[in-house]
Amino acid sequence: MAITTLPLAEARISERVATAVRDGLASSPKRLPPWLFYDEAGSRLFEQITELPEYYLTRTERAILTSDAGAMIARAAGGTRLRITELGAGSADKTRLLLAAAVRRQGPVIYEPVDVSATALADAQERLEREIPDVLVAPQVMDYTDGLELEQPAPDERRLVLYIGSSIGNFEPEESARLLRGVRAALRPGDALLLGVDLVKSADLLLAAYDDAEGVTAAFNGNLLVRLNREFGADFDPTAFAHRAVWNATASRMEIYLMSCGPQTVQLSALDMTVEFRRNECIHTENSYKYQPGQAESMLVDAGFTPNATWNDRRGWFAVCLGRVE
Repeated sequence: MAITTLPLAEARISERVATAVRDGLASSPKRLPPWLFYDEAGSRLFEQITELPEYYLTRTERAILTSDAGAMIARAAGGTRLRITELGAGSADKTRLLLAAAVRRQGPVIYEPVDVSATALADAQERLEREIPDVLVAPQVMDYTDGLELEQPAPDERRLVLYIGSSIGNFEPEESARLLRGVRAALRPGDALLLGVDLVKSADLLLAAYDDAEGVTAAFNGNLLVRLNREFGADFDPTAFAHRAVWNATASRMEIYLMSCGPQTVQLSALDMTVEFRRNECIHTENSYKYQPGQAESMLVDAGFTPNATWNDRRGWFAVCLGRVE
């Protein structure tokens, strides 16, 4: 199945990008949302990040899925077939473990990866349909934070929504609550959500994960400026900004910034915008909230789900929680 061109969805995404850039750089303090990281180059840099020795998140969650994917699929399915939808799917690397478990259980599976990056979806589709032929990939170019518009499953299917990788941690608490409520509103009784969250751990581990020795995370952060230059005719000098990672224990989150190395003026011609920077002034580009044990289950309850099961790694660094719609 080829990716369907969705000009309306892509137009909405482009409009949202322009609004986020204009509003974020005009604000004080300056900010840009983390979903702007994921153009084609950013998506590939993030895949490199997931393989770094310091970046424990991906391999820790993968270990949970390796050992427990079958149990997750069985609990979500009950006695019916599953259709699997993934929010912010990206390369869908870890998802293969869940899809393979679903194929073993029921045979052919419809998989709906949702992402704003058509390139990432195309790459994931090609690889998945080659590696697991019984997976039919139906990609959706969509900004899921604005709500889900999905085809209803067949009467004999339940939908399992995957929101793994601790992507929920990029949102402020009120935003994450709204997002989860939006997912719940798109589901029917019997459907389920599988939510992955990163748990609080030592500051040293967290800081290393977001500021690796090879500088890949710094390149990932700086690529955001390259994207603005390309899409908005901006004249950012990425070398004039430094990557900065901070652990905010009070808010229980990692904070990522691009810090101006000196005073400078940047033009964004497509937005007819001029932005002034002071020395050491920052653009806040990402938060990554870290959760206490049990907090993910409470988030599911608040959004209208019934927690059904939770799986952890042996060190208690990460949690994958299943919530059901009753």
